Amino acid sequence: MARMSDRRPPQIELLPDGSYRPQRPPIAARVFAWAVVIAVAAGALAVAAFALWFALILIPVVVVAALIAWLAFRYQLWRARQRSWPRGGWPRGGWPRA
Repeated sequence: MARMSDRRPPQIELLPDGSYRPQRPPIAARVFAWAVVIAVAAGALAVAAFALWFALILIPVVVVAALIAWLAFRYQLWRARQRSWPRGGWPRGGWPRA
């Protein structure tokens, strides 16, 4: 008992030079390929947006850290100046000249 197959027979298009014409992939494969391209582009955009958000969040932290470092530096200069100052204040006749 022979049954007829529900599948369509393959279409082979032979060109005059003896080569075969390449077949286009089915519409579902093309849609899937474009969906993958769009998903990868959206993922890259999301990663870039997250990196920008993280950099913008760090700006106030960096400013506060720089302010603290500057204040610590000024405090060290103030302490060094206090330690090197003569205990009796300015000499009455001025500093000795070399």
